[in-house]
Amino acid sequence: MSKVAIIMGSISDMPVMQEAIEVLKGFGIEIEVDIVSAHRTPEKLFDFSQNAHTRGISVVIAGAGGAAHLPGMVASMSPLPVIGVPVKSSNSIDGWDSILSILQMPGGVPVATVALNGAKNAGILAAQIIGSHDKNILDKVIQYKLGLKESVIIASESLLKQ
Repeated sequence: MSKVAIIMGSISDMPVMQEAIEVLKGFGIEIEVDIVSAHRTPEKLFDFSQNAHTRGISVVIAGAGGAAHLPGMVASMSPLPVIGVPVKSSNSIDGWDSILSILQMPGGVPVATVALNGAKNAGILAAQIIGSHDKNILDKVIQYKLGLKESVIIASESLLKQ
């Protein structure tokens, strides 16, 4: 079974990253959650990045605020797909520093980047990546998308009745 690692640079990122946790649990995908600071625990970052694929991790979701080096550093050392979640932190410049730090990666070191505080979409994207080779998860993603469609139709019909 595929597993997703959800890492963040600080415990203060947890309220944002919780949305990815909830989405992945909803899809029945096993997760591993940890704090891995690119700046305060570089040895842990190196170990995590170089060995995650040997522990059954299929996708890494990395959330970080401020300078936001975590997703890019993981991507530089890991063969796994990395999804970056820019987090608007207390030391952030309206989140733009985090967005650009994660988004502007050099050629050869891709990080799929979601919106500021977009951990929910990171979880969905991780499920879609796993669904590309796991029919059970693919079916759950399809049902999820149909549920989104249905909620819009219901809201539209409700609005038209007013």
